[in-house]
Amino acid sequence: MRPCRRLFLHLPCLLAVTGVGAGLLVTGCGVREEMCLPGHYQVLAVNDFGGDCIPDGEEPPAGWARYPEGKVPRYVGDEWDRYWSTRTLDENGRIVTLPN
Repeated sequence: MRPCRRLFLHLPCLLAVTGVGAGLLVTGCGVREEMCLPGHYQVLAVNDFGGDCIPDGEEPPAGWARYPEGKVPRYVGDEWDRYWSTRTLDENGRIVTLPN
């Protein structure tokens, strides 16, 4: 069999592999990093930068608070992760802007 004929027989596979590879590059592999492991939930530092994950069923320790309902980051870089990068909660549970 001539080399061109062999390439032609494998062309559909080559196109499929190329398409999948290009798709992964464009979408960043489509993997989203979750903020917490399963069985944990996110808490926010009160009057400070940062967050942490604690086991489900446990209350946040002193100096930490639950995120307001509906404003919880789920994935690194999602809408709420970006939102909370410049805000926190004060000791009364009000959303406040963090100092620069």
